[in-house]
Amino acid sequence: MLKENIKSLRKSKRLSQEELAIKLNVVRQTISKWEQGLSVPDAEMLIKLAEVLDTTVSTLLGESISESKVDDIKAISEKLEIINLQLSQRKDDRRKIAHWFLISLCIITIIVLISLILLNSPYLNWDYSKPENAVSGVAFHSFEWLFIRIVLIILIGLIIGIFLIRKKD
Repeated sequence: MLKENIKSLRKSKRLSQEELAIKLNVVRQTISKWEQGLSVPDAEMLIKLAEVLDTTVSTLLGESISESKVDDIKAISEKLEIINLQLSQRKDDRRKIAHWFLISLCIITIIVLISLILLNSPYLNWDYSKPENAVSGVAFHSFEWLFIRIVLIILIGLIIGIFLIRKKD
């Protein structure tokens, strides 16, 4: 909600991200991250943003808060904390998906390697007088030749990726 409000209010004021960034004394990428929901402004910046966009903080956050200024800042801080927790959870979920994806790729690579070793180049016994066998044999041999040469690099890269992405407690 915050990201849509920032973007729509900025556009209604006919400000580019760069112009708004200059008024807030931040870089354009910061505005872009706010509008994409990748980060959120802190309480002080949210107040300054509301002033620049000529609106209230409660409008930016999408709800009406009718309390004193101290309570407003407290409510804003709580709302921002919730948003930060949601962003953190989303980041953790992506990390877990990437971690299990790398583990799956590692397992698939090992299965393919074991299969190639156990098959022991079966295409060598094929009858190559048939064109489809010749094409299939060359394709299979090319795959096997390339895979065997790069499998170690692939496995090392996947294992390093698994350890780099794992959650550090």
